Amino acid sequence: MHITQIRNATVLLEFRAGGHDVALLVDPMLAEAGALPSLRYLGGTRRRNPLVPLPAAAGPALERATHALITHCQKGHFDHLDRAGRRFLRERGLPVLCMPDDAAWLSTRGLQAQPLTGLQRQPFLGGFVTPIPCLHGRGWVGRLMAHGAGYLIEMPGEPSVYVAGDTVLHEPVRHCLSVLKPDIAVLPAGGARFDLGGEILMDAAEVAEAGRLFAGQLVVNHLEALDHCPVSREDVRREAACLGDRLWVPMDGESRRYPAPAGLQRAA
Repeated sequence: MHITQIRNATVLLEFRAGGHDVALLVDPMLAEAGALPSLRYLGGTRRRNPLVPLPAAAGPALERATHALITHCQKGHFDHLDRAGRRFLRERGLPVLCMPDDAAWLSTRGLQAQPLTGLQRQPFLGGFVTPIPCLHGRGWVGRLMAHGAGYLIEMPGEPSVYVAGDTVLHEPVRHCLSVLKPDIAVLPAGGARFDLGGEILMDAAEVAEAGRLFAGQLVVNHLEALDHCPVSREDVRREAACLGDRLWVPMDGESRRYPAPAGLQRAA
């Protein structure tokens, strides 16, 4: 499993499946720096998004993409699928795997939406996928959000990977980490919040807590790219230092290869 952090929640997962090379592009936000509106309205922290440009490695990584996977995309979530991302997927004709609630929205925008069949474990690109419900904020602010899903991906001969959508640390996420036990978890830690209401995303402390729920590798993203996400990479590294070598907080454009655990052979 080869993982490339592109920017924010946009990552590329590369693996072998069914005798073919698959490059799964997750939640493409591909706009130029400053091309999208602020997500804050009060105070001095308001800035146009994204805060940073795409890294140089983004171009070659995007060229390799064969499929896309969307965690959520409605109710203004341009930080997971923006206009530039939609244009890229449409022009490349990539199959876009998604939850059923997003399929019609994506199809009306000219994308090749291929909805999954619900929350159960199901066949997926030669292996299996299990959608894991997200909780994109608690209380009244959570009731306004599109919550979406993360995905536990299991491929023969590859380490299992859980890619979370936007979520706080709630019971389905805890269950995935502590009971389903992914080999790798990609979790968001930006601590996002609007001008009113609580956090709608895990912060450094919750990600550190999540990392203690399982024994696998932890990849942390959704950092330093949006004006409503105050948590820094250094905050995460400091808060989750107890995880040692299990923790990776990549810079944009960084890649890492994860071999399958010794003796692993997942049945398809």
